[in-house]
Order: sequence, then structure tokens, then C-alpha cells
Amino acid sequence: MAKSLLTQLPEIVARGRQVAEKIMESLEGRHRVGLQTREWVLPSKDSKTNDWINQNLHQQALASVQDGLFGEIQPSLDDAGAKEEGHWRNRLIYGDNLLTMAALLAGDKATGLPSLRGQVDLIYLDPPFDSKADYRTRIQLPGVQLEQRPTVIEQFAYSDTWSDGTASYLEMITPRLILMRELLSDTGSIYVHLDWHVGHYVKLVLDEVFGKDNFINEVVWKRSDAKGDATQGSQHYSRIHDAILFYQKAPSRYWQPIFLPLSTEYVTNFYRHKDPDGRRYKLENMLGPGGAAKGNPVYEVMGVTRPWRYSRERMQKLINEGLVIQTKPGNVPMQKKYLDESKGVQASTWWDDISMLRGFSSEKINYSTQKPEKLIERIINASCPENGLVADFFGGSGTTAAVAEKLGRRWITSDLGKPACMIMRKRLIDQNAKPFFYQAIGDYQVEAAKNTLGRSFRIGDLSQIVLALYGAQPLEETDNPTRNLGFITGGGVRTLVYADSPNKLTGAATLKKALAQRDSLLGGWDKVVVLGWNFDPAIAESISALNDPGLEVLVIPPDLLDRLKKKGSLEKLRGSVRFASLQYLKLKPVQRVRSANAQSETLTVKLANYVLLSPEAINLDDANRAKLQALMNEEPLALIEYWAIDPDYDGQVFRSVWQDYRGNVDSDGDPLRVVTEAVLTVPAKTGPRRICVRAVDVFGFEAEVCVNVGVEGLS
Repeated sequence: MAKSLLTQLPEIVARGRQVAEKIMESLEGRHRVGLQTREWVLPSKDSKTNDWINQNLHQQALASVQDGLFGEIQPSLDDAGAKEEGHWRNRLIYGDNLLTMAALLAGDKATGLPSLRGQVDLIYLDPPFDSKADYRTRIQLPGVQLEQRPTVIEQFAYSDTWSDGTASYLEMITPRLILMRELLSDTGSIYVHLDWHVGHYVKLVLDEVFGKDNFINEVVWKRSDAKGDATQGSQHYSRIHDAILFYQKAPSRYWQPIFLPLSTEYVTNFYRHKDPDGRRYKLENMLGPGGAAKGNPVYEVMGVTRPWRYSRERMQKLINEGLVIQTKPGNVPMQKKYLDESKGVQASTWWDDISMLRGFSSEKINYSTQKPEKLIERIINASCPENGLVADFFGGSGTTAAVAEKLGRRWITSDLGKPACMIMRKRLIDQNAKPFFYQAIGDYQVEAAKNTLGRSFRIGDLSQIVLALYGAQPLEETDNPTRNLGFITGGGVRTLVYADSPNKLTGAATLKKALAQRDSLLGGWDKVVVLGWNFDPAIAESISALNDPGLEVLVIPPDLLDRLKKKGSLEKLRGSVRFASLQYLKLKPVQRVRSANAQSETLTVKLANYVLLSPEAINLDDANRAKLQALMNEEPLALIEYWAIDPDYDGQVFRSVWQDYRGNVDSDGDPLRVVTEAVLTVPAKTGPRRICVRAVDVFGFEAEVCVNVGVEGLS
């Protein structure tokens, strides 16, 4: 007989603690989880007529961090009065939130991020709580709608979460809650948003992690007035609410009471009295609750002796101000309270004044689990101080970050889904957020390998697995000390296979090394294939510059280790792993024209083409794949979801000072396409400019191209 969940729960919590403890122990080691900054986003919604002043401010921001981005970041934009507070940068992070939290706890000097242990003021959590949810992404393209199933990484995350039902869900959430407690400050709070599927079980885990005495409230959010499926013959009450579990880390938590407007009915029934000038008031009881036994002072007021809620001094002050009324002799005096001085009624645990998002709501961004901004606004105002730090590790549609931004709080948000991260980035740009970092988990594959192959694994072990799955035989160790080289022979062609390390970017230096080994190792080879995990953004440019037909570069599936863990052995994966080609972006010649006063110059950047070389790597069925292929042939630029420009790329961090994205209709009125031409006015610069363009397609794949535009292009 299977164990009940209550029987399994102590074991689940114990295993969760072990996972969290291992992560925290690793924070002191050499190979800590880090964050890679993929983009520094300086929101600037595209406009055909750029404001030179705004562009100049962006340039000053770039200059202010040119030398200090990886150390202390100095405030800038003095002339505009737009100083950034301190050295903080808000962060949108793509990747597994367990690794995200490990990186935040560890801190990272490379990105100027100190350890955030004990630094987060508020965590709002809206984790998935319905195993039957449809996680397919519906992509609307010009003339066609595609349905993309989750990426394999996302599928494994979801299947892990629900493989054994609620028990698996609790296995997933427990170590994450433990790390969240480590991140919270002593004045911090956490709100966990759930429903009837798992809420009562997660409540038990929260009691274990945070302590039963630190449970504050169960808030009931009446999210809908719908009648449910009653018209379809259901035999249950309509399900119209969610539960939000509210815990503190310690009794010193921050708290700001929330007051709601008084109802018309309440005002009519209670504020029945008026002064001669028409000012409305009510009469309120002043007796001390619990009487003298509770320590309330007993004394005489207007001939009536009772235990009162106020001291004698306070009572006399109210009398002197005319705020104590005795309706007739012998009656208990009452306190006069004016309607225009009322703060309203303090919010209770029953929230029926915030509706779920309707189809016509201006907030809607077509994300199935999106929550209304008013819901998050109430939570932040109550439990996070001004300029406090808010975190949401199941970011979804980005409501928490968007509201924190509007309310002047700092924020961190993350999500495992690339579609979610794209939606969040666009949403924040759309509301003209302060500059923020878009980051990813560094060495994700290394961490996954440790979990799959054991903490003592070596990179060479992983390379051997990759080579075997590609179909290559390893070279002898005397010729292959790093164990990352293999070979394939057949059809008269001798091919060297080079498996790059997961903890580095495959770029020009790697390609040159692979070509040198092709030409010299063991008498030379006809061809070399480089298999990479993570790529330098300019990899396509490097391949083009080398122009070597004997070089092929392929992508190792990022989910390979997850699949290996699921299958249980290398043999079960053979023949089912695809190594995809790279996608690439092309530009038309960039125009650079200096203004008449020589103080500024205009850059005109036009997209020429986008090539998705391996559509078979996208998780589509045959019908949707055929639709995609037809659109690629007819209008390849329609696949671009977002593109951005760094007019002075330093080769390290992409600083996005211009962006356009599908859904931004300010410039072209077309919600299904990006504009394909950008015009930027920037301060003049001597010498060549290195202009970099980065694009993300509708499937989340990134491509980048960089060009040097010399002074000869000026006129």
C-alpha cells in the first residue's frame, strides 16, 4: 500500500533540507553558481524621431559604467535629475530558480552583486499549482498561429514537479522555500499564492520551514464571480477563490496597515450624525475591551464610571476638543469620529474587491496565470518598505517586477521559461522601467552534470558522453589528455570532433584551436566539428570570418543531462539526440552621418535577414512545423520577437539603448512584426564605432551580429 502524503511529508522535508544544505555548503567553494549578464537593458521604446537629449542620457549611462560595471557602479544622469539610487541594478534572470537563489546567496563580484543572504524584504510566490495546466505556448505570427510545446528543459521541470503527483510537487518546493528563508531579512515576509490543489500541504511545509508561530494570515482572494461549471452538471460548489499564505521570518517584520474605502452602506448606517456645517460623524464606543480585568483604567467621565480604553489624560484631551458626546445624562459617553478623517476600514483576510483580469483589461498580456496588479500592489504596500527589495522566483508574466517598479521598490524576478522571460522584458521596457540586467545562470550544465554524474565528476567525463552521443570514438589519451576529442571515419572522410567545455563560451579562440588541431593532430583531418554548449554572441561573425568549409559548429542540446538523468543510461539515449546548427542574423550596411554642428551623429541600422537553420530542434508537431517553414521562406524577419542595439559594444556586456519588439505599436502600428529599421541619434565619436545588434526570435533563440563602422562613413 502506497504511503500517505502525511506519512511521506517528514521524509520530503528532510530531503529538501539536505538539498538546500548542499547548495549552501557549495557557496564557499571555488565553483559557485554564478550569473551571466546577457544584456543591460536601458528601456527606450522605438521611435522614428529620437530625442537627442534622451539618447545623450543613455550614452552618459553607458560611460558611467564603462569602467565600473563589474565593480562599483557609479550614479549618472545628473543633468536630468535621474540619479540611480546606490549601486543596485534590478535583475530579470532566466533559469532554474533553485540555481538562481544559489547565485544570489553566493554573490558575484563579476557583476557587482553582493550576497543577498538576509537582504530581501518581500518574496511573493505564485508557483504552478495545477498539474493539468496547459503549458503550450501559442505564437501568433502574420497569417498563422503556431502551438509550441514546452522546451525539453521546461518539460522535464514540469514532469519532475508532477511525476508522483503532490509528493513530487512538495519535493520541488521544499528546498526552494528553505533558500528563500535564507534570502529574507529579519524584517521580511513571504506570500505564497496557491489554491485547493496543494495549498493545505504546502502550509505544513511552510510551518516546518518558517515555524508555525511565524504564520500570520491565510488571505482568501475571491478572484472570480463566475458560476464555474455548474451549467455543465458539476456536483460541487463553484471554485472562485485562491489562498495566499502569509509568513514572517521573525517577529520584527515590516508592516504597514492597508485601509480600504468605506462602503456606501456603512457610511449611511454609521455616519448618521452631522454638525451644523454638514460635516458627518459617527459615535464610537470608548469602553475598554475586556474591562478592568484586562488592565483598562477605571474612572468617572460625565457622571459615568467605567473601565475606559484611554488614559485619563487622553480622555480629558478628547473632551477639551469637543470629541466626547453624552447623548443624555446617565448614558455612556461616546467618541465623535468624523467621516472626512477616516482612513477607511483596515483590510481583512477576505479580499473580494480585486477582480481577476478580464479579457478586456488593459493589463492583459496573454499569459494564462497573470495576476492583477492591484493584488500585488496591496501586498507590496503592506509588507515592503520604500526602496525595499522584492523577489519573485516564479516570475511568469512579470506582474511583481512591474508593480515593484511602479511603487519605487527594487526587484529581482526569474523564470525557467524563455517565453516568460521575453514577456517580462517587453513588459518592463513598455512601462519605461529603470535600467535593469537580463541575466542567465552561469555554468548551468556544470551544475546539472554534478546532479547527474555526482559532485566529483570531471569535465572530461562529460565530453566523453557528448562525443559518444554524437557517434564519435574517443582518441587515445596520449593524444587527447583533456578527453574532449573524438573522430569519425567513413566515406573516405576523416572527421575530428571537438567537444567544448560547458563552463566557457565557444568563440573565435576555440574555433582557431580546433582548426589547428584538425591540421596538425595525427597527420591532419579532412574536417573538424566543434560541439558547444554556450556560445560567444559573435560566434556567427567568427565562423563567417574564418570562411573554412572544413569547419562545422553545432549546438549540444542544453537539456542533454536532464534527458540522461531521465533515461538512466547513455545507451538509451543513443540515436535520439540532435545536435542543431546555429541561427544567424544579417544586417544591411549601417549608415553613420554626422550632424552639421558635429556634436552628434545619426546611425541607421536595418535588418536584412534572419535564418533559423534548424527548425527541427523546435518542439512542434508536423503541421505546425510546415506552417513555420512556409513563413520562414516568405518572411523570415517575422520570426523576430525582439531586437536591440548597442551603438558602442565593448565585447563584454551588451548595453541595450534601443529596442523594438512585437506588440510595440507606437512606431508602426503592427502588433505582429518588429520594425526592421532603427534610427539612433548619439553623441559624436572619433574613430570607428562597434555597433552590435542582438535579436531574439519567437522561440527564444538569440542571435547577434557586430559591425565596425568607420569614420569614412561620416559626412
